[in-house]
Amino acid sequence: MGNVQLLLEGIGTALSFQNLIAAFAGAIMGLIVGAMPGIGSLAGVALLLPLTFKMNPTTAIIMLAALYYSNMYGGSFSAILLNIPGDSPAIMTSLDGYPMSRKGEAGKALFTASVSSFIGGTIGIIMLTFIGPLAAKWGLSFGPAELTWLIVLALTSIGWLIGDKPAAGLLATALGMMIATVGFDKALGQPRFAFGNVNLFSGVAFIPLVIGMFGFGQVIDMVVNRDNYASVSSKKLSIKESIVNKDEAKRIAPVAVRSGLLGTFIGILPGAGATMGAFLSYVTEKKIGKNKDQMGKGAVEGVAAAEAANNGAAMGAFAPLLSLGIPGSGTSAVLLGGLMMWGLQPGPLLFKNNPDFVWGLIGSMYIGNIICLIIAILSIPILMKVVTVPSSLMVPLISSICIIGTYSVNNSMFDVYLMIGAGVLAYLMSLADIPAAPLLLSFVLTPMLEMYIRQSFDISGGSLGVFIQSPISKVLCTLIILFSVTPILLKIFNKKPPVDMSEMDA
Repeated sequence: MGNVQLLLEGIGTALSFQNLIAAFAGAIMGLIVGAMPGIGSLAGVALLLPLTFKMNPTTAIIMLAALYYSNMYGGSFSAILLNIPGDSPAIMTSLDGYPMSRKGEAGKALFTASVSSFIGGTIGIIMLTFIGPLAAKWGLSFGPAELTWLIVLALTSIGWLIGDKPAAGLLATALGMMIATVGFDKALGQPRFAFGNVNLFSGVAFIPLVIGMFGFGQVIDMVVNRDNYASVSSKKLSIKESIVNKDEAKRIAPVAVRSGLLGTFIGILPGAGATMGAFLSYVTEKKIGKNKDQMGKGAVEGVAAAEAANNGAAMGAFAPLLSLGIPGSGTSAVLLGGLMMWGLQPGPLLFKNNPDFVWGLIGSMYIGNIICLIIAILSIPILMKVVTVPSSLMVPLISSICIIGTYSVNNSMFDVYLMIGAGVLAYLMSLADIPAAPLLLSFVLTPMLEMYIRQSFDISGGSLGVFIQSPISKVLCTLIILFSVTPILLKIFNKKPPVDMSEMDA
């Protein structure tokens, strides 16, 4: 009953006028950002983050969180209508959503995506309500040594959990760690890798890096690959023709529940994120689903599986973020940076020291999820116009937001130049098929890793034995080894045996 009482108080906080407006504004912005190909929740949250610095932390995080999970709703629109996913998790949605659109069932695909997103998101919020506090209590048993292994686990897993190429993911992770070490060493007070530039003595700023890599990087891609962002006119849809029938609803419901549960579990894992949740849920449904033969050809089950999973994962990512201070995705890594800038320290004590903030956020998710569903369904005819905005207008608009958002943080042109450089780096990485999300995750986690390592050595007097003393450390160390060797073992086992030509001749 304690959690229920705290949740009711949190819902009361979320129902205050300013927090309700924040959730509503975040939901609308998230739908629009998600529906526009080439932006995504990472860029959306990163661009909005500087505007929330002077807000109340609870109001600010409610708005950013609403933008995050509503982006999952909006990402399905462009994926279904244009076959251009608005965000990476929507890639799986396009596999069945676009074929449905080609068959004249775009309305049903959009309605299925919205309802499934609501089901998956609701499951994620319910699990967060009870798993979050439990994880916080369990997290109190984590000392500096255990947290060191936990961050190493996240760093070793994101390399192959994000993207198809583990080597590219690990390269991006290593690059993020290198960038994070720029600036003064907090223990020794000596500058590292600043090359005499006083602007780098305090390290690479978080906001310019994020806005550059996930905002300006997309601008460069939109200029170079204009054909990929060309606007497409589509048939006007009505809400009435979008509603699924009873038979389709029966097919959607169990898939959405299954995928919502799996997606939430994937979202809780550090470094996995909504993309991995959508992928695994889609593959699972294709293996065990009753209509698995039609998956990929325009089945509502495919849309339901992907959308329920990525919304469940988006909600689930808040559990490790709030309870352990570990981001479960690139977007939650941006939110982690925001929490620190507001003077809040995510971790086991957050539920104890800042209950109004935590439960106000969780309460707002219940309300925000309902708001997202209503707006998404009502916006089906309207958002058709948004996704047809030509790139010739998108490029100057996003560029202006990137420059203004970066400059407003420190009123520094150096930050603007850094943002542009980060955008160029992100584009070059995309050409080399190197994902940018691992870089951001490792950039955020590395300072924490360094701090916990120093604390562990201070406690043990410099002994390495502190890292293998507790049962939790031993379990985490074992998991790290498994994460490290699994890609190699899979590659070995997936090799086809050589064909014996003599047997073929016989």
